[in-house]
Formats: sequence, C-alpha cells, structure tokens
Amino acid sequence: MIFSLASDIGKVRKNNEDFIDSQIIYKDDDTKIGIFALADGMGGHNKGEVASAMAVNGIIEFLSQNLSQSGNIKIDYFDDIIKQAYNHVNLKIYEKSKEDESFNGMGTTLVTVVIYNEDMYVANVGDSRCYILREDDLKRITVDHSVVEDLVRLNIISEEEAMTHPIRNHITRAMGTDEMVIVDIFREKLKPQDKILMATDGLTGYVLDDKIKELLKKDEDLDVVTKNLINFANEVSGKDNTSVILIQKS
Repeated sequence: MIFSLASDIGKVRKNNEDFIDSQIIYKDDDTKIGIFALADGMGGHNKGEVASAMAVNGIIEFLSQNLSQSGNIKIDYFDDIIKQAYNHVNLKIYEKSKEDESFNGMGTTLVTVVIYNEDMYVANVGDSRCYILREDDLKRITVDHSVVEDLVRLNIISEEEAMTHPIRNHITRAMGTDEMVIVDIFREKLKPQDKILMATDGLTGYVLDDKIKELLKKDEDLDVVTKNLINFANEVSGKDNTSVILIQKS
C-alpha cells in the first residue's frame, strides 16, 4: 500500500486542532499491518489540540502493541482489540480533562483504519469520515455521530442543507467527553487500486461527495491528490482545519 497524509490550518482558525498519523508494522513473513488515525479536536484554546493528539498517538500505540503477539497476527480478535483501544484512549482523555481544570470539556473525533492484506477495519467516533473509492463508486463507510446526520437520515434535511445548518457542528458522540464510549466498527474487503480516504469535516463539511470523488479519481500522485482536496476545501470555505489521509491498495 501507498499513502499520503496532509493537514492544513485553513484561512480562519488560529490553531490546528486536527491531528493525523500512521504506523506500518512489518512482520517477519513480509506481511505488514497499516494503522492510520485521524482526529478533530474540540474544546477551544489548546484543549482540542491536546485531545486530538492524545487520541491519535494513543490509538496507534495501543494497536501497534496489541494487534500481534509473539509474531502472530491476532486477526480473529481485531474487533475486540480495536474496541479495547478506543475505550483505553477515551478514558485517558476523560481523566486528563478531569484532573486538569484547564482541559475541562475537551474532546475529539477519532477515525481509525487498520489494513492487513485485503482486510480493512474502520473504527469511528464523531463526524470525521472514511470512504472507499473503487473504480467509479465512492462509498462512505462511516456514519457521522452528529445532529445533522440524524436529520439527513430521517429525510428532514438534505446533504446540501446539512452543510449550512446552524447546528452542523453539534456532534452526538466524542472521545473523552464521557467515561465510556461507544465505537462503530466496520469491516471491508479491499481490492487492488482501491483508494481509502479519511477526512475531517474541514473537507466533508464543505465539499460534496461528488466533488470529492472527482478529485480522487484523477490519476495523480497521492500527495498531489491530498493537496488538491485541501486546496479545494480552502477555496470554497477555509473556515475550519482540514486533514486528509489517502491510502491506495496495491
């Protein structure tokens, strides 16, 4: 697999509260596990930056230490390990917010992708997203945990109306805001040349899926595609931080 990561502060914000990272675990039999994580922090001041960094660093550390044991990949237990990872990280952020009053109220979204051979696991809390582009089909894997997503699913408002709705930033689930967290986990079988996009709402909150698909379909270097996605988000808005991770299955 090949991949590209990019994050931009945008045109308005003074701080970048997004955080992204990845880690590739190489095994003795030449197989590898790809771990990718993206978070969009909230809470104002430096709270969001702290929460998103804790989420991404914590999830990658936990998964890299627990997805394999004695050289063996624990593929049958990936779902359970990912749930344990999310609860472990969630509690760390929650405890930090309670121990230090300056971090009270902080939280973050967190979307994580784990790829092993043709198997992909996607875990999500909040409204950051994961998509798969396969040939001409762009499929959204995750479901936003937000008020406007619920309204869209009930056919009360459209996707376009959700982008300008006055409570579009109200999320219904986040890392670190409660002692326990419920995480959505999705499993997909990948095919060669599939593109996996992870993105914060700096992109998906302002750019429609059809335009995202158009930019993803271009046969360009992944670094160019990630740059184009961020540049377009800044052109149409730039009001938020924008972060993307783009992975292509070989």
